Amino acid sequence: MLLIDTSIWIEVLRDKSRVKATKLKKIIAVRDYYLPIFTKMELLQGCKNEVEWVKMSSYLASQNYLMPNYDSIWENSARLYFELRRKGITIRSNIDCAISILAIENHLTLYHCDRDFEAISKHTVLKQKKLCLSD
Repeated sequence: MLLIDTSIWIEVLRDKSRVKATKLKKIIAVRDYYLPIFTKMELLQGCKNEVEWVKMSSYLASQNYLMPNYDSIWENSARLYFELRRKGITIRSNIDCAISILAIENHLTLYHCDRDFEAISKHTVLKQKKLCLSD
């Protein structure tokens, strides 16, 4: 099973030609996948107007989400950020740490287009695949 990061969805949504959407559909057609619940927040906060918000919200309502263990996600994410920073690695988004913890705890491969996940995977057991659809 896959966990698909927000960075993939942003690429798809920005592509007016729909080529990237077609590529993603081929990848996920034969696999079970989830979105981190954080993706819902990240995509909605990027909406430009009410019309876009309603459309995005409607689309996101049909997706399957992976929910974190709320008892541990925040501390584990903060610990990951802290440990990486001690090694001289600064992750640009603490949400990326939470998404990484979500993938690790659920033994899922994280598909993304974000260099921070590559850095995280070098120092953890995060299984990840960089999948920039423009490649």
